[in-house]
Amino acid sequence: MAIKVLVVDDSSFFRRRVSEIINSDPRLEVMDVATNGKEAVDKALRLKPDVITMDIEMPVMDGITAVREIMAKGPVPILMFSSLTHDGAKATLDALDAGALDFLPKKFEDIARNRDEAVSLLQQRVLEISSRRSLMRRPVAKPTTPAAKTPLSASAQRPTPTMSKPSSMARFKSTGKRYQLTAIGTSTGGPVALQKILTQLPANYPHPILLIQHMPATFTAAFASRLNSLCKIQVKEAEDGDSLKPGVAYLAPGGKQMMVDGRPGAAKLRVIDGGERMNYKPCVDVTFGSAAKIYSDQVLSMVLTGMGADGREGARMLKSAGATIWAQDEESCVVYGMPQAVAKAGLSTEDLPLDRIAERMLVEVGLS
Repeated sequence: MAIKVLVVDDSSFFRRRVSEIINSDPRLEVMDVATNGKEAVDKALRLKPDVITMDIEMPVMDGITAVREIMAKGPVPILMFSSLTHDGAKATLDALDAGALDFLPKKFEDIARNRDEAVSLLQQRVLEISSRRSLMRRPVAKPTTPAAKTPLSASAQRPTPTMSKPSSMARFKSTGKRYQLTAIGTSTGGPVALQKILTQLPANYPHPILLIQHMPATFTAAFASRLNSLCKIQVKEAEDGDSLKPGVAYLAPGGKQMMVDGRPGAAKLRVIDGGERMNYKPCVDVTFGSAAKIYSDQVLSMVLTGMGADGREGARMLKSAGATIWAQDEESCVVYGMPQAVAKAGLSTEDLPLDRIAERMLVEVGLS
């Protein structure tokens, strides 16, 4: 049976374009369209689609408000379309806050080299998130903390049953290894996953943290700023020449590659051009590989939710150097692609639910 999709956009041209792409895959079917957020909410509740594609800026009711209402009344996997601008980045992060699972730029040429690639990418994203209905949960009651301190809260409150923590859950034990660097790679679903983890780390986290998130160039500065406003540790968009300091997380800039240079204790970041031949900018493999050369076995690394296999070869280099590699488990991933590639290659020593990764990190580095 085909996956039923509700297409929401105030532009008749874009509705038609997206509908044609979706309907050209026999596994997908556009069941209806909506021209504004209010209509989207009404049709989502009445028609019960498997996936919704949602524009952000629309009349009557905007996409972010519509996502929030749908997640509260009848959660559905939602793919947002946004502009690649600073304001578009902030709005997209707000949409993930409201409960959307993923996003794509409205201008397909910004992410694809040709029409066939753009068509395939959109179809693949819809198929991937349609399988993650288990992550959809109605938001719990809002906490009493200030709203400014709870971005992405609706998304972060979509635990699967395996992510709950009963009192009988076994405690973690440290392996006793010593580390000088933490490195985390992720893609689809990563903004929510990273916030979930980083907001649980104390200001005295003992190592620098490298973050490699597949994200457009205009998004990473806004994402780093949002994380920094929420976390006890400092979070910044990485710059060429940054000295690596404990308790600071460095987010690789979109469209660039982030590499480690120097020696342990006095390492710096090199931020270079993304490279025409590279599929991912930033690329987890590139950063992980450079970390392996500088820090050898003293790297604690993780591969989180994401499409594809980026991170596998970098993890292989880390593993060869004696470093530690963990992977997010399938049940808590939005897309179990990158972690699966690492796990299937036998590179990860532990597969962890998102809800317990920060806890496991603190035990491993001796803070818990």
